[in-house]
Amino acid sequence: MDSGGSSDMTLAFDLDALKALAYPDRVFQDARKWSEYVGVVSEQPTYVVTNFTRKHRIRQDFFSGPRSRAESLENVAQQFGTERHVFVGSDDEDAELAEEVGWEYLPVTDAAEAADWELGEPEAPEEDAGDDERDDWP
Repeated sequence: MDSGGSSDMTLAFDLDALKALAYPDRVFQDARKWSEYVGVVSEQPTYVVTNFTRKHRIRQDFFSGPRSRAESLENVAQQFGTERHVFVGSDDEDAELAEEVGWEYLPVTDAAEAADWELGEPEAPEEDAGDDERDDWP
């Protein structure tokens, strides 16, 4: 995926956009190559995001917690002062949210096409899919 020439970027996925990707764990691994920080935002309860990310072996640098997506994105932008803040979403509401909080918006379909990520029902990662690199996994 073209990151605009800078890896000084914070990338946030809306949970629903992440659920549109067949291999969300691979997406996060790939995104870490050209992003400084990668995480998930959602208005769902924290345990919903945590369950999804654990099931798919995703280590996030930030998550939304018990607050609105707008507040989460604003907090992330303040906490992670990167050159760019990009929000990957799936609909017009996500695009409006990104504009409202001053983030760049990227539809998940465009991100998937640019980065060669597969769209589809999320699949659990294989047991040996890079587990040795995870020092935070129980």
